[in-house]
Amino acid sequence: MAMRLDKYLADMGLGTRSEIKKAVRKGRVSAGGRVLTDPGAKVGPEDEVLFDGKAVTYEPYVYYMLHKPAGVISASEDRRERTCVDLIDETRRRDLFPVGRLDRDTEGLLLITNDGDLCHRLLAPSRHVDKVYYVRVSGRITEEDVHRFAEGLQVDADFRAMPAQLRILRSDSVSEVEVVIREGKFHQIKRMFRAVGKEVLYLKRLSMGSLTLDPALQPGTWRRLTAEELAELRKSL
Repeated sequence: MAMRLDKYLADMGLGTRSEIKKAVRKGRVSAGGRVLTDPGAKVGPEDEVLFDGKAVTYEPYVYYMLHKPAGVISASEDRRERTCVDLIDETRRRDLFPVGRLDRDTEGLLLITNDGDLCHRLLAPSRHVDKVYYVRVSGRITEEDVHRFAEGLQVDADFRAMPAQLRILRSDSVSEVEVVIREGKFHQIKRMFRAVGKEVLYLKRLSMGSLTLDPALQPGTWRRLTAEELAELRKSL
């Protein structure tokens, strides 16, 4: 589908619309073998678009798996804080956003994309997409805690959590567990453990739906989703 040249280049992160218009008028852009000086000129997928002699291929949607580190906020942009989108240094696209959010001090899997439909399907409450977390908590986790999570925990006066799976990895003065939830309320896991008298010391998201954090990704690093991962994610929704 044909679109305006300035939108094409802006979507690909080559600058703001005003910056791109100036560049086009200076003759820095060509398409289909000819220099274009009109920012409103129409280009399509079949056109080879060059910006300063470098090919610019249009991608309607992109998908990044990020291992979010602690200390970074889950937002597209912020004037004072570093965001998860800032970590994706492959592109200057301005239409990227995180799918859902992780607390500032929480690590782990975060999907960054510009696909609003996929985001909606992953986050829609009616779909109950599984989210798996590794958690370290203060205090011993007991089978009673497992049972309370499984039957649906009354977190506070206003919120009763859906049934969740709690798997004990180690029970000691500091316990290690995996938790599977199907919703994403504000500070949900921290609030759930607080309701059973435990405090979360460390929290890391391992998976969301069919998408699992790549163990090769260190905190703060990312990679594009593979075609297989994306197909499986769409299929699961």
